[in-house]
Amino acid sequence: MVKDKKIILIDDSIVRGTTITKIIAVLKRAGAKEVHLRIASPAFMDVCYFGTDIDNKEELITYNRTIEEVRKLVGADSLEYLNLECLKEIAKDCKIPNFCTGCFSGKYPIEVPKEIKKNTFEEIKL
Repeated sequence: MVKDKKIILIDDSIVRGTTITKIIAVLKRAGAKEVHLRIASPAFMDVCYFGTDIDNKEELITYNRTIEEVRKLVGADSLEYLNLECLKEIAKDCKIPNFCTGCFSGKYPIEVPKEIKKNTFEEIKL
């Protein structure tokens, strides 16, 4: 079904990169000519204190890597993320209160300690 085809693969996010790397490898082994990856969120650049299972920057595929390095690592022919400003505009248009972009920008809606265990803030109402 994918042999000799150019595939556009859309995913909601890349966190560690383990799943998407395997999916791209399977598509290429099945004969996909190209796999272009589009991510419907900005790149995860920092830890998340409010729900996404990220409590250490070093676990992120983007940690100390450029988009081009991530693209090569996952095996995609191209890689693009949703722009952070576009995401903020979408959230504004949807009237999402207290929209947090901390894991994308490193800027959180409340002060967070330098060292913290996962799930500490998940119960706090903003």
